[in-house]
Amino acid sequence: MTQGKLIIFSAPSGAGKTTIVKHLLKKFPELSFSISATTRESRGDEEHEKDYYFISKEDFLHKVAHQEFVEFEEVYNGTFYGTLRSEIERIWNTGKHVIFDIDVEGGLRLKRKYEDDALAIFVQPPSLEVLKERLTGRGTDSNEKLQERFIKAEKELNYAEKFDVILKNFELETACKEAEQLVGDFINNK
Repeated sequence: MTQGKLIIFSAPSGAGKTTIVKHLLKKFPELSFSISATTRESRGDEEHEKDYYFISKEDFLHKVAHQEFVEFEEVYNGTFYGTLRSEIERIWNTGKHVIFDIDVEGGLRLKRKYEDDALAIFVQPPSLEVLKERLTGRGTDSNEKLQERFIKAEKELNYAEKFDVILKNFELETACKEAEQLVGDFINNK
């Protein structure tokens, strides 16, 4: 197995990281999306083994005990997310680089583990108010869950400086073009 590179996009929920990552996957055939494991229920049209590996809390904790995750976190009370070691190896075995759409703490853990083989990009929203509007507009979360997300987002915005790059997502098209440049330079060693 040849070790590829890791491109990490992290941000609070609603900052636009998923949209940017999907754009990059269309632009760069040498990238493959890292599917995270989670104990949460699927939302909308999310699919198992495409959007996430939806697993039980018991199965998740079993994998933690057997060190099958390169990083994991209890993101919200009782809801776990993590990156399986086997997922990174699966992608590297295809000769591709791994791209992540991951929460802020998980992104920083991956960067610490893979150091120069990883590019950690923080997607910065225009403001906390815009972030709140985006999350509320999704219509997928209860008011209680939205409040949890808002509190977490405020904390996560303070971690931006710990990333290799801060990508301002004030205008999506511009952010996508800047992301293309960053990723292209990184995978081509510029």
